[in-house]
Amino acid sequence: MAAVPYDVVTTAEARALALGHPHSFLHVSRAEIDLPDGTSPYADEVYTRAWETFEAFRSSALVQETAPRLYVYGLTVGDHRQLGVAAAFSVDEYRNGVIARHERTRQDKEDDRTRHITELRAQTGPVLLAYREEPALSAVVDSVVTGTPLYDFVAEDGVGHTVWVATDEETAALETAFRDVPRLYIADGHHRAASAARACETLGAAADEDGAWFLAVAFPEASTRILPYHRVVKDLNGHTPEALLTVLSQRFPIEAATGDPLRKGQCGVYIKGRWYTLTLGPDHAASTEDPIAGLDVSRLQDQVLAPLLGIDDPRTDSRIDFVGGSRGTAALARLVDTRQAAIAFAMHPVTVDELMTIADAGAIMPPKSTWFEPKLRDGLLIHEI
Repeated sequence: MAAVPYDVVTTAEARALALGHPHSFLHVSRAEIDLPDGTSPYADEVYTRAWETFEAFRSSALVQETAPRLYVYGLTVGDHRQLGVAAAFSVDEYRNGVIARHERTRQDKEDDRTRHITELRAQTGPVLLAYREEPALSAVVDSVVTGTPLYDFVAEDGVGHTVWVATDEETAALETAFRDVPRLYIADGHHRAASAARACETLGAAADEDGAWFLAVAFPEASTRILPYHRVVKDLNGHTPEALLTVLSQRFPIEAATGDPLRKGQCGVYIKGRWYTLTLGPDHAASTEDPIAGLDVSRLQDQVLAPLLGIDDPRTDSRIDFVGGSRGTAALARLVDTRQAAIAFAMHPVTVDELMTIADAGAIMPPKSTWFEPKLRDGLLIHEI
């Protein structure tokens, strides 16, 4: 039943993943896969089918807790492990900035998930939150995971998912420990959080009602992992590959390489079958006190994408696309080699500390700056309204 998040796969990919798995939660989160090819993901019948499937799952496959519960959700991949507290978090605290955001949302994606929540009367996929670690909270989490898990499995992508139910005593201890966490940060799931807030308004939920809370899992920042978000551009804005390389070499240190940038301030460039490492120019963050200016994605945008390739607004320009770091730099080379793109830029990942600093400043990160991995699964925990 557990499925990848609805927004990391296309309709075709979701249909392929759900094939032969009638209980895959993609039948709820991406219900267009059970309708004729070409059906818009935003069509009325998609939400109707999602509700019908969810109702069928509720009566046949899902178990409803008899009392409110908190959980610990563990993610494991290779030698990496992170443990977070799964709970319902306050929409009011999201609105007033106690739960901070760092990313703008798109209206169409907000509209979609808001309707999904209000039609199903449920939040079916969690937001991923981060917080600066509190020893007392970590101690309670460590206590919970000594028990027998509710779920414990390795998904087809090799990521382990383990969920433990907190006892009543542990739940009380977790709630008490969270009082010492001054702020939470949305790491992954801005559209889910924004949609939950809009659904709260649509449903007219009072502060003590289910609709005024949203499903999330909160992890200490030291254990969360950010992968880079790469860029590919479909054409060279009138340059030949040779001419563009000449211009780049005149403006930046650039040398033949293997693809992955070794440090902050560098990016990999793939063009005409070869990788180069480009060292970006200095930023002006120190003089402007702008935490955004020091990000590699900002420096690439200001120094290369806008002036040389004519990408003035990466949010709206159809000539640029973004590739999550989990796909690796080989995916970038493949896009260029198959002429789906003319040039690719492999980025160094943003740090969680940079994300928090930007959120604390009330600033918004450039689009597609972070790719959190591993990701939480949809369908394991559901918050009904």
